Amino acid sequence: METLAIALLGFFAAGYFVLGGADIGTGMLTPYLGRTDRERRLVITSFAPFFLGNEVWLVATAGLLIGCFPELEGELLSGQFTVVVALLTGWIVRDMGLWLRGRAGGRVWRLSCDTAVTGGSWTVALSWGWLLAGLFSGSLHAPASGPVAVITAMAVAALFAVHGLGFAVLRLTGDPYARARVLVGRATRPWQSFALTAALMAALPLLAGLGLPLTASAGSSVDALVPALLVVTPLLVAVQAWMWRTFRARVTRPSYL
Repeated sequence: METLAIALLGFFAAGYFVLGGADIGTGMLTPYLGRTDRERRLVITSFAPFFLGNEVWLVATAGLLIGCFPELEGELLSGQFTVVVALLTGWIVRDMGLWLRGRAGGRVWRLSCDTAVTGGSWTVALSWGWLLAGLFSGSLHAPASGPVAVITAMAVAALFAVHGLGFAVLRLTGDPYARARVLVGRATRPWQSFALTAALMAALPLLAGLGLPLTASAGSSVDALVPALLVVTPLLVAVQAWMWRTFRARVTRPSYL
């Protein structure tokens, strides 16, 4: 059961980085992709149908970590508390910007919400890079520091941004699409960039997990939780596949938020 729990944890974490990383990366580049209010709304429309469903994968990852590996979860939460606070702050600010953007009609209000989406997305990406820097170095009880930690955080954030570009090329039209296409490269097919960065994004949490004492920290609840998760997981995958199929067409006009 411990092996199944570890496999499910890796699956949920990789799924979040691939799916959630797409909307985070696109949010990071909103000022570049969207130069006007309408274009920025078009960029947000490209990932608006997905971001809540993508966050379910993070909730599933956290729930599995807490339920099946409580000792490790306690060590990570206490040791990486500063990083977790930064991550949650960025997450809240980004989602707040998305939810509140359409609640008022003023230009300053919408620009403020767009800034929250971009700033929150960058904060989330850099926080994940900071956390991964600690996990890669085996530093569970304190946030990573020094030049290597800074370089790692920036490299992970850059990967988030490139992953978002690949997603933008698949979803956008008009000038925002043209700007994304310039950075991705016109010689590359639209899906190739996204597929490559998706593989790299999935590898990040898997490589970080190799250094974690998962087997030793498995709790007694593993035998009860894993069978339930094996039932729920196919439903989660099916809903996610349905969502991506439903909203597979490129966006041509602003809507949603």
